[in-house]
Amino acid sequence: MKQVVQNYKSGELAVLDVPVPGCKPGGVLVRTAYSLISTGTELMKVSEAGMSMLGKARSRPDQVAKVMQSVATNGVPATYRKVMGKLDSYTPLGYSLCGVVEQVGAGVDDVKVGDLVACAGNEHALHAELNWVPKNLYTPVPDGLAPRHAAFGTVGSIAMQGVRQGEPQLGEVALVIGLGLIGQLVVQLLTAAGVRVVGADPDPTRCELAERLGAAACGDPASPAVEAAVAELTDGHGVDQVFLAAGGGSNQPVELAARLARDRGRVVDIGKCRLDLPWNAYYEKELDVRFSRSYGPGRYDPSYELEGRDYPIGYVRWTERRNLACFLDLVARGRVDVEPLVSHVADFDDAVETYQSLKDGDLKAVAVLFRYPEQAQEQGESAVSEVSVPEVRRTGTTVAPARSAKAPVRLAFVGAGNYATSMLLPHLAQRDGVELSTVVTTTALSAANAQRKFGFAEATTDLDAVLGDKSIDAVFVVTRHSSHAELTRQALLAGKTVFVEKPLALTEDELAGVLAAVEESGNDRLQVGFNRRFAPLLQEARKRFGARTGPASLRYLVNAGKLQHGSWYLQQGAEGSRFAGEGGHFIDTASWLLDADPVSVYATAAPGNEDLQVVLRYPDGSTATISYVTTGAAGFPKETLDLIADGKVLRLDDFVRASVYSDGTVGRKQWVSSRLPKARDKGQNAELAAFIKAVRTGGPMPVPLESLVATTSATLAVRAGLAGGAPVTLARAR
Repeated sequence: MKQVVQNYKSGELAVLDVPVPGCKPGGVLVRTAYSLISTGTELMKVSEAGMSMLGKARSRPDQVAKVMQSVATNGVPATYRKVMGKLDSYTPLGYSLCGVVEQVGAGVDDVKVGDLVACAGNEHALHAELNWVPKNLYTPVPDGLAPRHAAFGTVGSIAMQGVRQGEPQLGEVALVIGLGLIGQLVVQLLTAAGVRVVGADPDPTRCELAERLGAAACGDPASPAVEAAVAELTDGHGVDQVFLAAGGGSNQPVELAARLARDRGRVVDIGKCRLDLPWNAYYEKELDVRFSRSYGPGRYDPSYELEGRDYPIGYVRWTERRNLACFLDLVARGRVDVEPLVSHVADFDDAVETYQSLKDGDLKAVAVLFRYPEQAQEQGESAVSEVSVPEVRRTGTTVAPARSAKAPVRLAFVGAGNYATSMLLPHLAQRDGVELSTVVTTTALSAANAQRKFGFAEATTDLDAVLGDKSIDAVFVVTRHSSHAELTRQALLAGKTVFVEKPLALTEDELAGVLAAVEESGNDRLQVGFNRRFAPLLQEARKRFGARTGPASLRYLVNAGKLQHGSWYLQQGAEGSRFAGEGGHFIDTASWLLDADPVSVYATAAPGNEDLQVVLRYPDGSTATISYVTTGAAGFPKETLDLIADGKVLRLDDFVRASVYSDGTVGRKQWVSSRLPKARDKGQNAELAAFIKAVRTGGPMPVPLESLVATTSATLAVRAGLAGGAPVTLARAR
């Protein structure tokens, strides 16, 4: 299928051939009929992409701050790779469309194949021939409403949410500053609500259009006409609400709002304009400044948008989806007229030229629609005191296919998210004797980006085709945590060598399912991405520390920090807790340093946050304490580790410096890393080298499967320990 994309680094726009997205549970696959260009938001993004790197930085100081924090935490080289990787990737455009349901995912019962729906979301309602859209981001189109009009649903919802924030009442007077697409819709919604409207915009054609659509008067904000109209309609008191629907760097809209609003009036910011509030003016009138966040309640909440959890109507009357349905109803009943806003309808194949004409000013438009041709279907088929550590059982012969030493190792990737593209694929793409065969994703564009950047031979959404391809030697599972166990199980049954990012499983049943696949297939060729034991600095420190004779005490501080709002890691119901996803790293590192698997786990949590203390006990009496905290200082190193035994201390400082102290003279250093490495090397490259060697030679996997299972069981036992409030024994199954 085809999709409109942009490279934010170069500014390049393209209509790209990408795989068809898979139809996941909880949503529908929609074939687009019309999609709407947001001439404000999208053109701003297109213009930013054409700026120099300095210009991009100046336009997004919030992102610059994140980059500086990443430098402090991860170092310059890692941050540079991550930032440039994101910049030099294709990103999607679009967020408002109408189309026909082509496939219905599990759990969806309110629409059927062939139904016309309006869709929203900058990750789901894209300028693409097909989109997968979750339940709360689409709504059925009322009978009789034309698809080209229903494509306005998202921008209509944005305007509607802004109007709701102003709380208009019958007979009031409102001022709308900025008469672009959103401003024109705000004018009509206010008029439909019985509010008299004055509009302000420097473009006389937009002023005339707003007056045709119901505004009482409109004019240039710099002229006396607007102020005169407000004085006449309000008897000199000023407007009840001001809606800021303008963009740009001028502070004029904010100053005009203060001048023309009544005492204790409301000012609602819908657009993205400069907001240097003149303190005296806003204070003297005690103006109520409000912000309108996108389409309405539910926006940016993953549990609502992605998991389909609705808000009770008694508590939240107007959600994103209800706003979308309400706007379409108003259009269907003729209370809002969007046809006069349509300045141009372009064929989807002409998308690049259309954007360029808008950017250059050759095409002056309020609203532009893309019209999609009918195409043939392209979709592919796509309180416990003891925890049992499952026994690894193998039947038949372990799969280790004979292969020519000269033949390249052919790899497939399932998933191509940030970790895969920043920490794994850059190493593999440069490795001799490795061929990146196929990348599989559920979202088409991520597969296309990975194919372009790393040279995959194919990109697809068809997992079955990859698992059935006998020429593929190994499969990397680098998807969200909830899918790891099932994808690993399928790949093992297909006879593939598997590299799965941590965690291997989120529940005991998932772990049992993986081991059942090992037993059924005789295939134990599995590696979990526990990379820290492969870190060169830690390997050298362990060697320098040497063998020990007595029990050891290990302390591991993980300064994990806060997650950004909206991170999928916060979706604990579906993806497990943060520690369930990440904790295996630290347990595996401790077990490797202590050369044993834990026999018990005790866990306690600080009330009200995610800070954990996990104590692991080992057969020889050694203990490892992992402090996993989210409330520490962002500038402090992420990982510090101390191993103490036999009068010796091994110290690791965030994979930047390591040292070993020995007994004898107080404070005597036996060894310290001679220089700071250029970047934090947490072992990914060495781990991948060991994995590829095992695949090529058919030799043992880098980490025994029994160890992977023990680490996973210990990680799962943390949850049981938190629930029971007592140590959990890790009993080996018999």
